[in-house]
Amino acid sequence: MGKLLVRWFIKNPDDVDNEDVRYAYGRLSSFTGIVCNLLLFALKLILGIVSGAISIISDAFNNLSDCLSCLITLFGYKLAAKPADREHPFGHGRMEYIVSFIVAVIIFVVGFELLRSSIESLLHPEAVLFSVYTVVILVVSILVKLWMAGFNRMLGTKLNNIAMIAAAEDSRNDVVTTAAVLASMILSQFSSFPFDGAAGVLVSLFILWSGVEISREIISRLLGQPASYELTQKIREIILAHPEVIGVHDMIIHDYGPGKQFGSAHAEVDANMNFLNAHEIIDNAEREVYEKTHVSMTLHLDPVVLDDPRINRYRTEVERVLESLSPSLSMHDFRVVFGEHHNNLVFDVLIPYGCSASQEDIQKAIDAHFANRDPKIYTVITFDRAYTGMKEEGDEDKAEK
Repeated sequence: MGKLLVRWFIKNPDDVDNEDVRYAYGRLSSFTGIVCNLLLFALKLILGIVSGAISIISDAFNNLSDCLSCLITLFGYKLAAKPADREHPFGHGRMEYIVSFIVAVIIFVVGFELLRSSIESLLHPEAVLFSVYTVVILVVSILVKLWMAGFNRMLGTKLNNIAMIAAAEDSRNDVVTTAAVLASMILSQFSSFPFDGAAGVLVSLFILWSGVEISREIISRLLGQPASYELTQKIREIILAHPEVIGVHDMIIHDYGPGKQFGSAHAEVDANMNFLNAHEIIDNAEREVYEKTHVSMTLHLDPVVLDDPRINRYRTEVERVLESLSPSLSMHDFRVVFGEHHNNLVFDVLIPYGCSASQEDIQKAIDAHFANRDPKIYTVITFDRAYTGMKEEGDEDKAEK
């Protein structure tokens, strides 16, 4: 059903980086949510009033708040689709994150209100009327919300849209809420215990926790989390596909919303290579990165001396020391300044987060190595941190190299 709606209402559905296409997906998600939630609100409100179940009435207003969320996200999608302008030269894509945060706030409000009413129902329980019609409608509500959760998750995953994923989480919460209401209504027929209020408390805590999880993800994106390992690895492979490029390092990806990413990196080439040829290769690599990943990449040309045996020997020795400390450590921008009385080894070392080796450990190990083998050697080391994601976060052996 979801794929059928996409075919009916979305033109060029695979062009997910296009603002107009993303807005079309946003409209489809929002209008579908509004229609479904209004229908469920009306049915549950009538049921709650007739049966006297506070949990059903709370669940009904939860659906009404979902309609408000859909309206807010619809407005947000429209703003996110606006093209770049003088005040916002990188576009308005981050509006999707802001809208997602508003949805998270609404989830918090609903959770707290449900917790309040549920505690009141525990303290002052009232009889809950049971009927087959109520059970049927609640089961239908669960099925509708299950479909909505799957539909929004499908769209959110396809578009990398956290607002749709948040909507999917909200629908999942509604499934749990309604299932708990249904269970409490059945159990209340066999005991005087206020299952209605107890179920409401448990469900409200579940909703509040989901709001925390969604908020954490949104805040992380707004603060500036690293680009995924998969994206950076793909960019690296595109650049290194050019045989003249020896290595890639110092990659940074800035996120201004889905489909609005800008990046930079250093690409190493042979120092003896013709400058014009090297510039053409770098230009081609930048163009290919944009065509295949939609990331606007700027590459800095790094010349590397490869035909000097002394420099190569020093480079190899430093790499061996780093390897002995941790396989996740890597080096770049290596050069040697030869002097009359001593030689300076100048290079950068990338220390991934989670690596057990400290800057002091690395400095001491390298200096001790050369002190025993060549006292004329001095090291000038710049220590870097990675700005892109690892294959497995926190695992130093999977760090970016």
